[in-house]
Amino acid sequence: MEMIARNPASGVYPTSPDYIHALEVRHPSRLLFVSGTMGLDHEGMAAADLEGQLELIWSNLRAILTSADMTVDNIVRLTSYLSNGAFMEANQNARLRALNGRAVPTTAIIVETLRDDWLVEIEIIAAG
Repeated sequence: MEMIARNPASGVYPTSPDYIHALEVRHPSRLLFVSGTMGLDHEGMAAADLEGQLELIWSNLRAILTSADMTVDNIVRLTSYLSNGAFMEANQNARLRALNGRAVPTTAIIVETLRDDWLVEIEIIAAG
C-alpha cells in the first residue's frame, strides 16, 4: 500500500505542517471504518477532563486498530467532534502526538454531544 499526500501548489489555499488537503491511498487490501470513539474507560466512564478523555480516546483507538492488525500508521482519515471550540488546540496536539506528527486529512466539528460529560469524540478510517 502506498500513501501520497496531495497538496496542490496552486488553486487552493496552502497547508500547514499538520494539515494536508488529501491523501491518496494506492492498492489498499482492506479498509477499517471506526465509529466515533469517546474518552471512556473500560467501565464506560468518561475521564473527568479533556486531556484524560483524549488519552483514553487514543488508547481506545489503538486497541481497535490492534484488533484489525493495524496501528495508527494505517489511519488515512480522521474526524473530531468537539463539544467546545476551545478544545481545538488540545485535540490537535493529541492527534499530532498519537500520529507521531504524520498529517492525515482531518476535520473538526463543534457539536452538542449526547452526554454533557463527553467532551470529544473521534472517528477514523484506516487502510491496510
